Parts: sequence; structure tokens; C-alpha cells
Amino acid sequence: MRIAVIALGKIGLPLAVQFALAGHDVVGVDVDSATVEAVNATSRTYPLEAGLDEALREVVADGRLTATDDYAVAVPDADVVVVVVPLVVDEMTGKPDFAWMDDATRRIAAHLSAGTVVSYETTLPVGTTRRRWKPMLEELSGLREGEDFHVVFSPERVLTGRVFADLRRYPKLIGALSTAGAERARAFYEAVLQFDERADLARPNGVWDLGSAEAAEMAKLAETTYRDVNIGLANQFAIFAGDHGIDVHRVIEACNSQVFSHIHRPGIAVGGHCIPVYPRLYLDSDADADIVRTARAYNASMPERLVGRAESMMGSLRDVRTVVLGASYRGGVKETAFSGVFPTVDALRSRGAVVRVHDPLYTDDELRTLGLEPYTLGQPVDVAVLHTDHAAYRSLGADDLPGIRLLVDGRNVTDAARWRGVPRLVLGDGTTGVGAAG
Repeated sequence: MRIAVIALGKIGLPLAVQFALAGHDVVGVDVDSATVEAVNATSRTYPLEAGLDEALREVVADGRLTATDDYAVAVPDADVVVVVVPLVVDEMTGKPDFAWMDDATRRIAAHLSAGTVVSYETTLPVGTTRRRWKPMLEELSGLREGEDFHVVFSPERVLTGRVFADLRRYPKLIGALSTAGAERARAFYEAVLQFDERADLARPNGVWDLGSAEAAEMAKLAETTYRDVNIGLANQFAIFAGDHGIDVHRVIEACNSQVFSHIHRPGIAVGGHCIPVYPRLYLDSDADADIVRTARAYNASMPERLVGRAESMMGSLRDVRTVVLGASYRGGVKETAFSGVFPTVDALRSRGAVVRVHDPLYTDDELRTLGLEPYTLGQPVDVAVLHTDHAAYRSLGADDLPGIRLLVDGRNVTDAARWRGVPRLVLGDGTTGVGAAG
């Protein structure tokens, strides 16, 4: 098959490589000429995405993958066009901004050929595929969906750093606008993906047709919104437990020993492209989802809550030398999308603290580009707030932070033995947890 992949980001590029590894001819499209040049030259490395660098070199060298910024090169005569263009969500209103996706869809439509399947993998509010993309593609191409071409929604379900493994592990969900479109989409994804056997699934792993684009759209929103709501409940439990001398982590471990309980881990922040964003897309579809709205607000409040507790313990944070440990939204990933580092820094600065940030994955210049003042381990500091669960922070101790007077561990990853004599504020730890010093 000839496949066009629209947008060569952290998901789009591994997808393009996967399709090429399966033996197909792939043309990747990106509006950023620097990205196009880097892909064609295999000069940009992706060391944190397992297996990508080697696979990219292989498929580019073999001519199975090329990149361009010209839709006219990639889209005409493509059997399948896979769209992975980011959907921006306004941080203030929570409303989706379709500008980038509208532009991509218009460009696809301008070059669309009869017989092509257009598969949207970007997470969308329910109804978007049918009500927005179908009429836009039809109007601008002059073709008729379901007869001349087909549109399907098939959400990506992978995490940065393990895309290839996740493509094998999780069923590929599809939801088309017609029966013929569903058949074409199934045939396509079965030809480009391989699936691990999983005894825990009710039916064989592979391509799962959910019957409609709306069902597939909702499935992606539901699985990510569930996680946000679950974490919100875990955070509520953690705050309560810490105030009542209860170790919430032991409580959660005990609860999850029962098959019907799946409580997630509490934490100072929920970041990334998915969990803090997709509940907002669900709310855009279901304005009455008060449970979702409350959980999202509670999770967003966690940096302010923990910094407020730190202020209570210190008496004041004005002019206090403070370091936030970790800029990435989660450990082992060099990504700051919706990272809790920003509201944590804001909460500290609003109280007059002098704030710096440390992250083993970022250079000082990269941190400054993000608007963060870098910190080097060994410099004097009064308060440390652990935001990211990087593996390196598990062995961190008081000796690494000279003068430390308070540690706020928002992930419950530090070793108490390394912090003897230093008050610790650990989220959900009943002995040395929120509201108590240890």
C-alpha cells in the first residue's frame, strides 16, 4: 500500500516507521521543514523512544519512508491517509482549537483521490469525525464519503517512550462512517500492525470495530477520562489520609488486592498530552459531566494545595530558596506538555519564594527556554518540591541539597533514611505526610 502520515511528531513518526517496517511505501507530511529534513537525513535522534532511531534509519535507507512538507506529493493516489495532527485545547476555556486540524483536513481534501481511506487518530470530541471532517472533506474534494472515499476514526493508544510495544499490546479500535469504510480500515490496520496474544482479554487481540466513529471517539475519551477521575479520587484520599495519620499508599495497596478495586496513585500533578486534556474534550461533548469536571479541577489544584501546606510548615516562603525537582510531566520522559512544574513554580513564586528547577533530562539552556531558572545539585537550598518521579530522585538525599529545611515529596518516591533530620511532607504518607513533619 501507499500510505500518507500527516504530522511527524512523537506519535506520527513512530507510526510512519511502523507502517514502513510492515513493508509499505510511506510518505510523511509535516509543516515544519526542519522536521522534514531531519527525518530524511535521520539526523534527529530519539533516544527516549525505544527502537525508533534504528528503525528510522532502516526504513529511510531502504526508501520505504520519505518525508515532505507538500501534501500534493503525499496525498494523491494514497490508499490510506493517517492523520495525527495535534488538537490544541485552550488552557483557560478548556475548549478545543481545531485550527491545525482544519488546515490539515482542507489540504488533504484538496488532493484527495477516489478510493482513499482517511483515518483520524488524533483524540477528538464525540461527533467530530462525522459532523466536522466528513462534510469538510466532501465539500472541498467534490467526492462523496462512503462511495468515493471513506473516513474512519481510530484513536492512538500509545505512550511516548514505548510506542512500538504499545502498538502490539493494545487492540486497535476503529469506528467508520460506513460498512465499507470499516472493512477497509480493518484490512489496513491488520496489514500494518501485529498484536501480542493476551489471555486477559475477552476476545482475541487485534483490530476491534466499535461500530461507529462516535463509539471509537468515546472509547478514547472514556479510557483517559477514567484515569483522571481515578487519580482525582486517589488525591482526595491522600489529602484526607495525610491529615488523619493514615498511610494512603498502604490503604490503596490493600484495596487493590481485591479484584474490583483499581485505585491509581496520588500525585502532585497530572500532566502530559492525554490525561489533563482529554477530559476537557469529553466535557465539550457532555456538558453535564459534573464528576469529570470536579476531578479535573481537584487534580489541577494539587500543586497549590501542596505548596500551601509547605508554606504553613515554613511559616513563610518569602525569599526562601526553593528548587522544584523535575520539569517533565512524568519520570523518564523528556516532555513538559501540561506539566505540573509550571503551576508549582507559579504557586511558589506567588508566595515570594526564589524558585529554581532541576531535571536530569534537560540542559540549563533548555530549562531557561521553558521560562525556568535552572538549579544544580549541591547548591544551597531551603525547600525542595519533588514534582517528577525520575529514577534518579529515588536515591537523592539531604547531602545533595545543602541547607535543606523541608522536603515536599509529591510522588512518594524518596527514601526516608536519606533525609534524617529533615522535615518531609509526603503526599499521603500518614506518618510523615501532608500536614505532618517527619
